[in-house]
Amino acid sequence: MALLSMRDVSIGFGGHPVLENIDLQIERGERLGLLGRNGAGKSTLLKLIAGELEPDAGAIVRERGVHVAYLSQEVPEGITGEVREVIAAGLQSSSPVAVADGSAETVDSADEAWKDRLLMDTIVSRMQLDPDAEFAQLSAGLKRRVMLARGLVRDPDIVLLDEPTNHLDLDAIAWMEEFLLRYSGTLVFVTHDRIFLRRLATRIIEVDRGRLIDWACNYDTFSARKQAVLAAETTQQAEFDKKLAQEEAWIRQGIEARRTRNEGRVRALERMRSQRRERREHPGNLRMQVQEAERSGKLVIEAKRVGFSFDDHPVVRDFSTTIVRGDKLGIIGPNGSGKTTLLRLLIGEIAPQRGSIRHGANVELAYFDQLRAQLNEDATVFDNIADGRDFVTINGYRRHVIGYLQEFLFPVERVRAAVSTLSGGERNRLLLARLFARPANVLVLDEPTNDLDLETLELLEDLLLAFEGTLLLVSHDRELLNNVVDGTLAMEPGGTVGDYAGGYDDWVRQRPGPEAAPAQKANTQATPRPRETPAARPARLTYKERQELEVLPARLEALEEEQAALYATMADANTYQGGGDDVVRTTARLAEIEKALAEMYARWEELESKA
Repeated sequence: MALLSMRDVSIGFGGHPVLENIDLQIERGERLGLLGRNGAGKSTLLKLIAGELEPDAGAIVRERGVHVAYLSQEVPEGITGEVREVIAAGLQSSSPVAVADGSAETVDSADEAWKDRLLMDTIVSRMQLDPDAEFAQLSAGLKRRVMLARGLVRDPDIVLLDEPTNHLDLDAIAWMEEFLLRYSGTLVFVTHDRIFLRRLATRIIEVDRGRLIDWACNYDTFSARKQAVLAAETTQQAEFDKKLAQEEAWIRQGIEARRTRNEGRVRALERMRSQRRERREHPGNLRMQVQEAERSGKLVIEAKRVGFSFDDHPVVRDFSTTIVRGDKLGIIGPNGSGKTTLLRLLIGEIAPQRGSIRHGANVELAYFDQLRAQLNEDATVFDNIADGRDFVTINGYRRHVIGYLQEFLFPVERVRAAVSTLSGGERNRLLLARLFARPANVLVLDEPTNDLDLETLELLEDLLLAFEGTLLLVSHDRELLNNVVDGTLAMEPGGTVGDYAGGYDDWVRQRPGPEAAPAQKANTQATPRPRETPAARPARLTYKERQELEVLPARLEALEEEQAALYATMADANTYQGGGDDVVRTTARLAEIEKALAEMYARWEELESKA
């Protein structure tokens, strides 16, 4: 029997039902990734599974005794106390009933209390948490880790995660990903992180126009199949609309349509009209384009020995770099490490306390602020774009503001809405629309992907790839960094800023390990991207090094094949049926392979540089 079954379930909040006549079965050990556009009903579906909402129609059947834990998008406000107290709150609903006469604790209740303490100690250890820490003083990543621990402390059968990586830094995302890969329970999660989806999901459920589509595959397979399905749907609807138009033209001919022999055709037309009225259109995609200014000079930004501190705490120390036209740089680092401060220093919003920053000729900046401070909360969507005008000019073409906003998926009825009423995803789309309505040859984006659905995120990625100007991008989206940027500035301990070639995966391979000496770290930080100052040619290969170089590709290929096989094993729900030992061994071997691959790639690059 399935852990949970939904049968013909519908729910709505006015207008079209959010979910209509849906069916869903969740089996033990599955890891379901929920996908869909913003507002499609993903969070509503999670709340139905959790029991926080009741359906308007249909039935939700749970296996007897099933316990569900739900981690919402945001950490609830007002939570105080030590970490152990916050986690212990997850046990309250299962605590024994107090003895009515106030007598001493029974053996059973003492046994339950001992089990609770054991569960608490186990989950605190697995989550690598400090039980004595004050919850209010923790970082956003650690707060979400504590909330996950509170949900897991009762060993739930189903864990629901709504955007678990939102607002987490790269280290926190990597930790959560590895923890959930080792977790043997059932997961249902919503995320826009494609790497997270790719590694975790064993099955994809798409929420689309009130329906659930069960793709029964991993994310990469879903992506390929989805495009084919959308293309077929577009063709089918176009043929239907053409046929309907022909029948409407025929009925307008008059008396011929009312003859008895044509009554069947009239009834068929009525059915077609009904089908067309009931059709729920695909919401469409954003049609974004950057309004590019004239080209900047070759030099865009030059920083020399820049330093900046808050209360004697160095945020940026002795930082130098040269950014030239066409560079696409990612800026990464833990939350609170100073990424936004570095960005604001580079674009001239704040002045360095030491050193200098110089901008080149004809630099036109467009800045996406992650706090969305550029939006006027009291003004309408329309006024935030037009500043009182009815038209904007995009790449030489005059556009009415309403038509322009529709390309960013704002329906006419939302154009006059106040910004204060918008959702997080709508605010991000509005800020992008405002940003792209102004000419720019340097795009500065601080966490632009928060609250964007996958389709919009992929369109933004395509736009950034096609942009011919300069890009500065702060992001925790690993795939976006891998696909778009050609260099990475990494915030490191003590205010140093590492300058690396390539995207996120390249940074992981190049960054110094925790055992690296300070001098080694300083050398890594000071090494510019290869495009700027090529290193001197090293000595020629020895005989043994040539032999080593010849066999390295085969060794790398073998390790990568083993890695792929192990990932496939981890993605198979049957892996988790036989206990946790196999999972632990597989995870340990994956860690060994990843370390070996990093070392071998580094050695390969070293030998190739001598060849």
